[in-house]
Amino acid sequence: MKSAWRLPLLLVLLTLVPVVAGSLRLLELAGGPQLLPSNPRVDAFPLPVVLHVAAAALYAFLGALQFSARLRRRRPAWHRRAGRVLVAAGLVVAVSALWMTLSYPDAPGGGLLWGVRLVVGSAMAACLLLGFAAIRRRDIAAHRAWMIRAYALAVAAGTQTFTQGIGEAVFEPADLTTALSVSAGWVINATVAEWAVRRAPVPRRRHVLSRSAA
Repeated sequence: MKSAWRLPLLLVLLTLVPVVAGSLRLLELAGGPQLLPSNPRVDAFPLPVVLHVAAAALYAFLGALQFSARLRRRRPAWHRRAGRVLVAAGLVVAVSALWMTLSYPDAPGGGLLWGVRLVVGSAMAACLLLGFAAIRRRDIAAHRAWMIRAYALAVAAGTQTFTQGIGEAVFEPADLTTALSVSAGWVINATVAEWAVRRAPVPRRRHVLSRSAA
């Protein structure tokens, strides 16, 4: 029982720092005390940040539960309903990330990180749509693979807490340092996701085969 919840718990812990930081930013925008460094870009146009933080928290925590094989087996209807919510929330995360990238000029990281953010946001949205299309045609293996990739990109903010901290501690602060250390978080998560996809047993595709035969 404990082992079934180990991975979801680790994923929740990974995302805890960015979710708390985002929640503090929402509290600040709602008129609460300023507990984070001031960000004039966000203060001038907070809507994409509000959407991003709220959707990301839901996506991170609810998505972590989908990694429990025991829960998927015992509650298949819940898994399907939660999956629909996650696709919607994940698309809000990806689109709001692209919106922020295009709306907030002169963000730390310079042009390199600006381009990487566009690629990652677009890739996450594509993974979600491909995963949804796969489950519609009952291709469980492809659905699982695309959803793992999407989740890995979404929760990279937790990994970036470490990569950016290490980058700033080792190298002098600069746009290039920020771009490389933040990008490293996405690279690490994408690599782990591919490893997870390739090492897992391929689910049986009885539904696909039976449809083909029919």
